[in-house]
Amino acid sequence: MTTIAPQIDPDEAWRLLIGGEQVEAAGTYEVVNPATTEVVGHAPDASVADAEAAIAAANAALPSWRDTPMADRCALLGRLADVLAERSDTWADLVQAETGATLRIAQTLQLGHTFVERFRYYSQPRDLTVGIPPQPVAASALGSAGVVGAVVDRQPVGVVACITPYNFPLVNVAGKIAPALAMGNTVIIKPAPQDPLGILRLGEAVTAAGFPPGVVNILTSAGPDVPATLVSSPGVKMVSFTGSSPVGAAIYANGAATMTRVLMELGGKGAMVLTDDADVNAAVQAIATVWGFHSGQICTAPTRVICHRSLYDQLVSTLEAVSGMLTVGDPRADDTVVGPLVSERQRDSVEAFVQGGVDAGATLLAGGERPDLPGYYVAPTLLADCTADMHCVREEAFGPVVVAMPHDGDDEAVALANDSDYGLFSYVYAGDNARALRIARRIQSGNVALNSIQPHNEAPFGGFKMSGIGRDRGVWGLEAYSEVQAVSWLA
Repeated sequence: MTTIAPQIDPDEAWRLLIGGEQVEAAGTYEVVNPATTEVVGHAPDASVADAEAAIAAANAALPSWRDTPMADRCALLGRLADVLAERSDTWADLVQAETGATLRIAQTLQLGHTFVERFRYYSQPRDLTVGIPPQPVAASALGSAGVVGAVVDRQPVGVVACITPYNFPLVNVAGKIAPALAMGNTVIIKPAPQDPLGILRLGEAVTAAGFPPGVVNILTSAGPDVPATLVSSPGVKMVSFTGSSPVGAAIYANGAATMTRVLMELGGKGAMVLTDDADVNAAVQAIATVWGFHSGQICTAPTRVICHRSLYDQLVSTLEAVSGMLTVGDPRADDTVVGPLVSERQRDSVEAFVQGGVDAGATLLAGGERPDLPGYYVAPTLLADCTADMHCVREEAFGPVVVAMPHDGDDEAVALANDSDYGLFSYVYAGDNARALRIARRIQSGNVALNSIQPHNEAPFGGFKMSGIGRDRGVWGLEAYSEVQAVSWLA
């Protein structure tokens, strides 16, 4: 096992980004490395006044940015991608330390190719205008007879508050601000309090790329007052939020008075259905990503396994064996698979989640103990023999926990998959894709993968039910950050 000491200055002075200026906040709060509990840095703790200043700056910058040709806006996104490609290696240690991600995850998904490419993708201008075939109309009280033509265009929404989660802070914010900026909106970024420093470093890159002052603003804070100000302000026309369903519901309610547009990617409880002819080993490999992929801190993970009874014993015994093969430890060690959770609070929440499952009658086949390590670790955990009414089946742990239950046929499997308040990402493993597709189309989920856990990066992404509102990624991302405008004329 080899580790590399991170190159981080915990005393570095960090600033907010408001109106193109580096602004010092009145106070700071500690950002902690979840693997060691050591202080990574001191983030600026923005005030309500800072939030109001950011809203004013974003609104002041909006008219000019909105009127800038899309090609020029996209060119700046391309320049930002270049700056990030040059600089991101210099702050990889920082992002790894504050997120607790393993080296593999940090290099590929925290500050890797995916992060830069989200800006690169939206650096290509796209014409979203749609013409409607002319329609003859008779004379009426509305006007004279003739032929009416129409065109449907997309207009920017205005100022967008982008409130991002702690699991993949940079990749997530890239997926928000890149399409929002391409469409002519200005943005205010409010990252999760647990790991905001990489986002502040992104702000430095935005400035270096040459974005006009006020087009991108960044606020960090430990408490709820700043995001509450953004959500309730009439100066913010849209909130793009990724996080828990309860917080999403509160944002939705708070913005109702001003008809604030929302795009929400919320909680998930990903169902994986295995039919009686599924490839168990392939499914186990996919399910094990719950444990090894950022310690289960991903809302699309297949955490709820619904396996045909004829394969159930084989599945759970194989999962139990695999769980013991996954090294839990220092995320900077090259052989570590499972790193820490992001905070002590999240660790305690997952432990209570597991204990609740055991108390309800689930069989604990793996995990359940706290690893003897200094950070916020939970061992890969498997709860078997679960039933659909258990809290551990119905709610999201957001940690390295898999729950499993048997089914006796496709109809029951679909019913169990749909017996959930969530519907973000589900999976079907079957002997052939045709059968898998038939099952997938019956599952109430915004995304379904067949015999794979690999998503299509340009397919629309979002959830049914309590898993969210709206879709992003690909061209759907541009549409999400725009208003539809129809223009008609009489020929």
